[in-house]
Amino acid sequence: MRQLSVDDLNKITEAIIGAAIEVHRNLGPGLLESAYRQCLCYELSQRGYEALQEVPLPLLYKGVKLDCGYRLDLLVNDAVIVEIKSVENLAPIHEAQLLSYLKISGGKIGLLLNFNVKMLKYGGIKRLAN
Repeated sequence: MRQLSVDDLNKITEAIIGAAIEVHRNLGPGLLESAYRQCLCYELSQRGYEALQEVPLPLLYKGVKLDCGYRLDLLVNDAVIVEIKSVENLAPIHEAQLLSYLKISGGKIGLLLNFNVKMLKYGGIKRLAN
C-alpha cells in the first residue's frame, strides 16, 4: 500500500464518502453489499480515483505468506481500504475486521460503510485509523 500524507488521505476519504452518499442517494437501503460495491467503484472511477474490488490480502505469519481468503472490498488509490456492509447495525466485529485489515496490509486509513441505513451520513460511516 502507498504511504500518503495526511492531507492526501483526507482528500481520498472525503471523495469516497461523497461518492458513497451519491450511491446511497440513488439506490437507498436494502440491497446486497455487492451492488453497493460495484456502484461505488463506478462512482469513484467517474471521479478520477482507482478503486480495485475484492483485492486479495495475504497474511504474513512467522515469515510465511499465507492466502487465508481475506479480500478487501475496495482499495482506493492503493491507500484507503473500504469495507462495505449492508446490515441493520454496525457491530464491534465489523470495526475489528477493518482494523485487522489495516494492520495486516500496513494501511493507515479505512472506511467502514453501512448502506442499510436511512441516511448514510447518520450512522453509516466510520473512519478508522491504524
